[in-house]
Amino acid sequence: LSGGTASPRLRRACAFNLGAAYVETGKPEKGLEFLLQSQPLEESGARLGDLYFNIRAAHEGLQDFPKALDYFGKAAGHGHMAQAGSQTGTPGHMGCGDMLQSRRFRAAEIVGVLTQCRSLCENIPDPALRGKLYNDIGLGYSQLCIFSLAAESFERALALCSGEPDRRREAALLQNLGAAHNALCSFNTALGWHRRAAALHSTLGNRRAQGQCFGNLAYACSRLRNHEAAAEHYLPALQAFWDS
Repeated sequence: LSGGTASPRLRRACAFNLGAAYVETGKPEKGLEFLLQSQPLEESGARLGDLYFNIRAAHEGLQDFPKALDYFGKAAGHGHMAQAGSQTGTPGHMGCGDMLQSRRFRAAEIVGVLTQCRSLCENIPDPALRGKLYNDIGLGYSQLCIFSLAAESFERALALCSGEPDRRREAALLQNLGAAHNALCSFNTALGWHRRAAALHSTLGNRRAQGQCFGNLAYACSRLRNHEAAAEHYLPALQAFWDS
């Protein structure tokens, strides 16, 4: 519709909106075509942040992860990622789950992507977004069984999500921290995370997740040879599973 207009800025704006819409609806190739047409831009850095974020999402949808990472860095540098149009997932996840499943990438390559994402996260000014990214990075490390870095990432995410009105992410992070410390055989440390996660899931009415936390807690107790406590926690774990 804007092809006949005399305003290059309007044409670029239309191309950007079309591109973002295509990416959001699962058509990254078509979206990337329009997004690239919206360059060059003379607008503010915030506007460039929107563009780079959507180009990143398009490349991720096309499984071109090196280019996705490059544009992730550009978007982070403009500090405007939270308002970008794509809803394909939290930025910074960088398709690590897809990379692991595709078998096209070695573990060392995925670790490299996660390391770069961790570095880029430090430059993102929005604490809520930064917390989501650290959570995604922690999940990536967990899938690679690098539980020390997973736990570190989850703790950073937890510190950034305090005060959020919706506490479901906090509960999930507490649960992930407990599971990571179980995997590290840091069972005394894990106990505290399991108890906090179970209590918060109970408050939120999530019985299945609460049961998982009780199961994790029972396992930690059994590994600490506190078999009486383990038995006490297995019972509410079973009850929670039956209830859900």
